Amino acid sequence: MILDSHVALVTGGASGIGAAIAKKFSSEGANVCLCDIDSEIGKKTCQNIGERAQFYHIDISDEDAVRATIEKIVQDYSKIDVLVNNAGIASDKLLLRMTKDDWGRVITTNLTGTFLVTREVIKHMVKQRYGRIVNIASVIGLIGNAGQANYAASKAGIIGFTKSCAKELAARNITVNAIAPGFIETRMTAVLPDQVKQSYLKLIPMKRFGNPDDVAALALFLSSDQSSYITGQTICLDGGMVM
Repeated sequence: MILDSHVALVTGGASGIGAAIAKKFSSEGANVCLCDIDSEIGKKTCQNIGERAQFYHIDISDEDAVRATIEKIVQDYSKIDVLVNNAGIASDKLLLRMTKDDWGRVITTNLTGTFLVTREVIKHMVKQRYGRIVNIASVIGLIGNAGQANYAASKAGIIGFTKSCAKELAARNITVNAIAPGFIETRMTAVLPDQVKQSYLKLIPMKRFGNPDDVAALALFLSSDQSSYITGQTICLDGGMVM
């Protein structure tokens, strides 16, 4: 129970990687605040996890909603020890066809949303002089990808944001790290054509795709005191895809 008595906030926790992280944290003793814009799926996920999980509806791109939700969580639990910024979207198009709305929607959700949630949470972490923040980036933020200029820019921004936050918060015993998953089998990747999946598989030395539990295990380590001397790092979890 390495997160026993901890309060952990996971954005985008309704399904996929976020749900796996929430489940893993709960199994290790944490009270999990599962935040998502999808109330129906989010509440079902909380029911499946059990009594240690509580659902909070949130649109992370809405500044007022973020502030109100964080205040409600602190009222309910008195503190927030761990933050996992996992919520994100993709809207893939070739650059020539990408509209300003396509660009802005992804940047606003993935990057600005991460900023808004982090800013509100650290107000409480700084006071308690303790915190663990894990931002879910992507290998695409490191290597780029055709048709994903907006997504790559948002994830690269999260990596830079992670480093800056780590430097600002280290003296307060708050660590900030990022995970850069490779190809993880989720609802988002399931819709890709088989040809695209096979092209990715050829780039992975381990010759298999990852799964949400792989990400959850690393998130657990980075959220625990076992990683207390690690901050400002971006760890690729990709089967060797990026070296």
